[in-house]
Amino acid sequence: MNLNRRLYIPLIVLMLSMSINMASLKGQFSLDIETGAVTTGYNDVRIPGDLGTFFSLKDDLIPKTELFLRLRASYTLKSRHTFSLLYAPLETVSKGKVPNDILFEGVTFPANTDLEGTYKFNSYRFTYRYGIVMKPKFEFGLGFTAKIRDAKIALASASDESVKTNVGFVPIINFRMFVKPGEKFGILLEGDALAAPQGRAEDILLAATYKISERLELKAGYRILEGGADNAEVYNFALFNYAAVGLLIKL
Repeated sequence: MNLNRRLYIPLIVLMLSMSINMASLKGQFSLDIETGAVTTGYNDVRIPGDLGTFFSLKDDLIPKTELFLRLRASYTLKSRHTFSLLYAPLETVSKGKVPNDILFEGVTFPANTDLEGTYKFNSYRFTYRYGIVMKPKFEFGLGFTAKIRDAKIALASASDESVKTNVGFVPIINFRMFVKPGEKFGILLEGDALAAPQGRAEDILLAATYKISERLELKAGYRILEGGADNAEVYNFALFNYAAVGLLIKL
């Protein structure tokens, strides 16, 4: 599993600190743990965006299925105001050969060379969401997510390597819809999404939920992560499919 341990440990400490601080307030603290398998739907790259060679980290180089782990700590105040922190790392590796030269971030990789491509997109998000509709069988909320991306695309051969990194801030719209047809079962649709001239980003989960107890809830479903940007510096659009299972712990 490709996880950035140096960033993972501080986030766990932050979540635990948040738990302790919120415990004294009249509200609900929860921890959402999600894991499963992630596969690449497409991952098209050209760097620089105006002069580099177009290639695919899905079709030209072949990625493998990866395990993933996502952690979210949330605090809900007065049943309608939810604040959360999310740590969502992602890293995939693709390998293979292409029949043509690739110019990538100032380095030319000759045709038919064994190549390894690394794609990293770690996401750190703070979200505020307001529950607009809060009924026993139906809930709907809208909010705002402040997202920090820690991204890297690298291409390497036995003799050469080139890396493009990017750390930036992205504002996104957050939403959540929950339908409860039965006492224990539910249907959850939630995510972050936004499109703009500079690019787009979507991270959306559709899942079935099962209430084990007042403090434990299971979920299982499909998550899509898609987006990218097209400018002179970078052209990259990627889609990832997640087979996800998770556990919601209410404290």
